[in-house]
Amino acid sequence: MKKMFLLFIITAGLLFACKHQVIGPQDNGNGGITDTTGNNDGGSDTSSVICFEAEVLPIFQSSCAKSGCHDPSSKAEGYVLNSYQNIMKRGIKAGNPDGSKIYQVIVNGEMPPAGEPNLTIDQVATIKQWILEGANNTTGCSGCDTSIYTYSGAVNGIMQNNCVACHSASLKNGGVDLSTYNGVKSAAVAGKLMGTITHSTGYVAMPQGAAKLGDCEIKQIQKWIDSGTPNN
Repeated sequence: MKKMFLLFIITAGLLFACKHQVIGPQDNGNGGITDTTGNNDGGSDTSSVICFEAEVLPIFQSSCAKSGCHDPSSKAEGYVLNSYQNIMKRGIKAGNPDGSKIYQVIVNGEMPPAGEPNLTIDQVATIKQWILEGANNTTGCSGCDTSIYTYSGAVNGIMQNNCVACHSASLKNGGVDLSTYNGVKSAAVAGKLMGTITHSTGYVAMPQGAAKLGDCEIKQIQKWIDSGTPNN
C-alpha cells in the first residue's frame, strides 16, 4: 500500500511539472503591459489595443506638428513630432508614461501652449495607454467601421483628432470652427468639409501637413452628411 501511495505522489508531481507555463506580456504595475520584445522601432503589433497610426499619430500631427510649433520647419525647442521615429526619440519611454517627457508636459498643461486648444481627456488617455502597451508603431489597425457614422460615434472623434487644433473656437483658421456640432455641420452643408478632406480641386487639402484621412473615415463623414448631418 505504501508503494502504491508513493507511486501516486511521484506521478502527480511529474504531471504538474509537465504543465506548460504561459508567458505573456510583463505587467508593468500600472494597469498596463510592457512590451518585452524590445521591438518598438517599427512594424505592426496586432496584440496592441491602441493603433499608433490611426489613433496616436493624428493627435501629435494635428496638435503639435504644425507651423510655429513642432513641425520640421519650426522645430520649437528642438522638437519635431510628425512621425513615430521623431516622437519616440523625444522623450517616450515604452511602458512608462510617468517617465515619458512628452506625456508629462501634456498632463502638466505645458503642451499645447497657452492659446492653443488643450487635448481632450480621451486623447490624453489614448496616449497614456499607447505608452503603457509598449509605445509600438502599430499600423493598419484602425478598426474603423463605415457602418458607424453618427456625429458622436465617428465624426466628432475624427474632427477632434485631426482638425480642432487648427479649427477651434479660439483659432478658427480660415474662419472655420470644427470643435462643435454646429461648426462641423456648417462646414459640411457648405461643401467645405468634404472638399478639403478629399483634397478636391479648389480646396485646401486637410489635415494640413499630415496624411490624408483614411478612406473609411472619409466614408463615415460622407454617410453622416448624406443622412442629413444629424446631431446624433
